[in-house]
Amino acid sequence: MGLDFWDILKVIGYAAFPISELRGAIPIAIIVHDFPWYSAYIVAVIGNLLPVPLILLFLNFATRILSKARLFERMLNWLFEKIRRRGKKIERFERIGLALFVAIPLPVTGAWTGSILAVLMGMKFKYAFISILIGVLIAGVIVTCATVLGWSVADIFTKPVE
Repeated sequence: MGLDFWDILKVIGYAAFPISELRGAIPIAIIVHDFPWYSAYIVAVIGNLLPVPLILLFLNFATRILSKARLFERMLNWLFEKIRRRGKKIERFERIGLALFVAIPLPVTGAWTGSILAVLMGMKFKYAFISILIGVLIAGVIVTCATVLGWSVADIFTKPVE
């Protein structure tokens, strides 16, 4: 069974997007585009990692430029403060903490937030990228298994315990 090129690009796009990341891309790949689980995993991991080097390398530069506009400065300060609050515990464990933070497949804990957090913590590129890579790989395994087993976050939290 061959995968459609455009479907692969869509899944990469879903995974690279900050809201869905691979948490949304893997279920879409498997359920909507009929990818085998291993293809969904690989394509979603690649897509999820695409923005990471850009964020790690250019976030400080981009914020300096955007902060010159008052509206962007307020938005960035709000966003960074929220991320800093989430990252207090992570700072103590640094690389392992960052990997675990990214690995937890919950909203606002993915590669984008982890990358921003790594920059805010002043983590070196190499260590930040490796931690985020490990976290993305773990999150991908969790989401792939949950999708293949037919679980969703909504099912887990809304079904009564028997």
